Amino acid sequence: MKVGQIAETVRSYSRRELEEFCRLSGHPLVESVPEPLVAALFSYLLGVKLPGPGTNYLKQDMRFHTQAPVDAPLTARVEITRLRPDKHLVDLRSTCHRPDGTLICEGRSLVLARDIVT
Repeated sequence: MKVGQIAETVRSYSRRELEEFCRLSGHPLVESVPEPLVAALFSYLLGVKLPGPGTNYLKQDMRFHTQAPVDAPLTARVEITRLRPDKHLVDLRSTCHRPDGTLICEGRSLVLARDIVT
């Protein structure tokens, strides 16, 4: 891992998936992708791609600026902003954009990760 390293994923949510999410969670059905599903993209990236398996969330801060449209490819990205190998800590910046580049949300995460080598 190194500062500046990124991981990215692109995912769209269909109307059917939103209906199923709302049915299971009790979340009211809305015309845009609910914020927890957008946040799940960051959980996926941190747990699977960067830093990867064994990662544990310690802190997360997210600010939503606009809604995420249904059936549109959303691009979620995490970027390492600081490494603290002595404590196994990784600070990351997270962003999610609409296809036209509009910022949906941004935030920061602090995670505990294994095998931090700088």
